[in-house]
Amino acid sequence: MTPPSSGGTLVLVTVLLSTLTLPLALTGASVALPDVQTDLGVGLTSAQWVVNAYNACFAAFLVCAGTIADAVGRTRVFVFGVGLFLVSGLLCLFAPGIEVLVALRALGGVGAAAAVAGGGSMLALAFEGPARARAFGLLGTVLGAGTAFGPAVAGLLVESVGWRFAFAGPAMIAVPVLLLAVRIPVMPGDGRAVDRWGGVLFTAALLLLIGGLVEGPARGVGVLVGLLSLAGLCAVAFVLVERRRAEPLVDLDLLTDRRFVAYALAAATFMSVLVPLLVYLPSYLISVVALGPGEAGSWLLFLTVPTLVLPTVGAELAARLPHTAVVVGALALTGAGVLGLTTLGPDASLGSVALPFLLVGAGVGLTGGMIDALGLGTVEPDRMGAAAGVFNATRLSLETVSIAVVGALLAILTGGRLAGAAFTEALHLVALTLAALVAGVAVAVVALTRGSGVRAPLER
Repeated sequence: MTPPSSGGTLVLVTVLLSTLTLPLALTGASVALPDVQTDLGVGLTSAQWVVNAYNACFAAFLVCAGTIADAVGRTRVFVFGVGLFLVSGLLCLFAPGIEVLVALRALGGVGAAAAVAGGGSMLALAFEGPARARAFGLLGTVLGAGTAFGPAVAGLLVESVGWRFAFAGPAMIAVPVLLLAVRIPVMPGDGRAVDRWGGVLFTAALLLLIGGLVEGPARGVGVLVGLLSLAGLCAVAFVLVERRRAEPLVDLDLLTDRRFVAYALAAATFMSVLVPLLVYLPSYLISVVALGPGEAGSWLLFLTVPTLVLPTVGAELAARLPHTAVVVGALALTGAGVLGLTTLGPDASLGSVALPFLLVGAGVGLTGGMIDALGLGTVEPDRMGAAAGVFNATRLSLETVSIAVVGALLAILTGGRLAGAAFTEALHLVALTLAALVAGVAVAVVALTRGSGVRAPLER
């Protein structure tokens, strides 16, 4: 049953406000990393978990949270998620050591996943037709705004009141969200069965993979091989379980559609480049270029603001040009920007980084929202929900893995110390690696979409 318009407006405002906190929680951690290492006296591997714990738990549990929201109630899952995010963020103010801080960040990731899944389901129920499309368009805009201005806001918080408020600040936004949420009409679940084994195996596979990538460089080949092997076994078991489920957690048959795979892979690649840069560039700008956290965050606006302002341009291009050309062109811009980062050095100025940052941001921004529409447009309407789940799971999982891989490379190449000439050389190699990834995906997109038919241009 669709709530009245006033109820729908309340749902929209509540969900949009909660969505604003999520990118702030990620970028805040990245800007805070140098101070976390110094204040808590920990090495790079331990500090990386401050970012990876949140992102890995967010990605892993988001796949399960949507099904749980449909089963037990959308409002209930949303409120639980926002509450958990609030409590975990505020407790970061009092974390005595890195272990507690990482555990709280992991809980925050679980809460964020529940909030996103419950909030998305609430929006889908509160609106219909064109109103629903507009609501989700606003959701994407708010998410983009949080990503665009998150580094600058986090930098100011770190610089003015300390690194702990980079975690507590976004959590405080959850207070008015909860006050609004209690006024929303209850949206109960439909009692459907939850694919528990699928959720457990997917979560275990992703967390073991991230654990191997993060801990392997510090603990040795044995730990790396062991954790990656366990991750592989869980992934195989997940596929076998999902193949036998009448209502699987992830519809793996969608991965047989070449164009769907192409667009999902491209979407994941854009975020697999942007998010690791947002995580580790602040450390470079602070430790090597000697900027303050606030100034580092302001420089990153050249990287993030295009992701907010260019999605409408990308939609216009997709309405006039072949879709593959638009996606590959955006990948080319992103790849060129990443290659430009190979010139980054301790004497970097805003003028020298502006163009590479803008190119990366432009490539990501031109496909914002549009690439989701392309991917979902390849499937039948009655499979849209399952397709959205697979699309987002692919993007979030590969983004999380990319952060861990980049972190592992930096840890190995710098000897666990993000400073000096070693950090510069390592960052250049990371840029080359990411550029090679973008080039490979561009070739794959062309190959996967060739001869598979061309859909009509996106409707404007």
